[in-house]
Amino acid sequence: MLRVWFRLTIAGVDISGHKTKGKVNHASAEAERLVSAGRAEDDDAFELKLRPTRLAEFIGQEKAKEQLAIALEAAKSRGEALDHVLLFGPPGLGKTTLATIIANELGVGFQQTSGPALQIQGDLTAILTNLRERQVLFLDEIHRLQHVLEEKLYTALEDYKLDIMIGTGPSARTHVMEIKPFTFVGATTRPGMLSSPLRGRFGILLRLEFYTDDELRFVVERSAEVLGVPIDRDGAAEIAMRSRGTPRIANRLLRRVRDYAQVRANGVIDRPTAEAALAMLEVDAHGFDELDRRLLRTIIEKYDGGPVGLNTLAAALAEEQDALEEVYEPFLIQIGFLDRTPRGRVATRLAYEHLGIEMPRKMGLF
Repeated sequence: MLRVWFRLTIAGVDISGHKTKGKVNHASAEAERLVSAGRAEDDDAFELKLRPTRLAEFIGQEKAKEQLAIALEAAKSRGEALDHVLLFGPPGLGKTTLATIIANELGVGFQQTSGPALQIQGDLTAILTNLRERQVLFLDEIHRLQHVLEEKLYTALEDYKLDIMIGTGPSARTHVMEIKPFTFVGATTRPGMLSSPLRGRFGILLRLEFYTDDELRFVVERSAEVLGVPIDRDGAAEIAMRSRGTPRIANRLLRRVRDYAQVRANGVIDRPTAEAALAMLEVDAHGFDELDRRLLRTIIEKYDGGPVGLNTLAAALAEEQDALEEVYEPFLIQIGFLDRTPRGRVATRLAYEHLGIEMPRKMGLF
């Protein structure tokens, strides 16, 4: 008799007892936002066309580029594999692009995987043993790599060796396999979650910072040129200003403004066209969307500007706590519209001014 096994999910908990609801809502909350820095399903193919292939073409991140250029030149002159590289910073700033550039500059192969994709030791063993000389192995979301797999990486990164257990029980024995020298590039948005032993294996640590409006304008102009979209300086500047310092968001907004320009305008993106398109998309001058404004209004109008606890705020907005902390709040805190205090979240003076709401006197106490 054929048995069909399936997994039942009720109230966010599957039959194995793992919580799923928060993860699902967190992902959906990020995916549905036009101004989210997280990667959406349709971003990959679009970004692939726009990614620079050489370090000289990469816009912004001057400190990181300078360090990387020196290390690349030194490694090429010695004919050795580049030191292992850790790229960290907020999402959407170009970590994957830099990893591919490293491989291109070295003229070697490139292989990409991610922490969540590696589930068993056999996966990691197969990848490492098949690496070619000086090849670049890129591991995205390295902070989500399982601890047991992380420990297997230590000898691979340090000595280019891999310990493999053969057999089970009393007859089990270890076998050491030699691995060809390679360059390991790890990327993470949460460097604090990496263990000290793992961080210590990286010779080059590069922090990616948010972009300035001028840098993003260059990004938009370059992307428009690649796409064959007519755009003037003011139109590019308008898109850049509302992109939250993130190239991924700038390119995503450019796609939507391009569509608007083709349908409602003459196909050319100037400032009035960009303003009209972004107003239709409900992205304001600070890069806020309706969800950002709803969060700030809830704190101000329902809780007198705060402080309000995360649990209470999540219930009022019908959102998960993880989504608030990781999707909504970071940008609002970064530009000074929201404060985290020991007593809860507080809307700042900038939030009141942006929403056109008079600030009560008691706010001077915070």
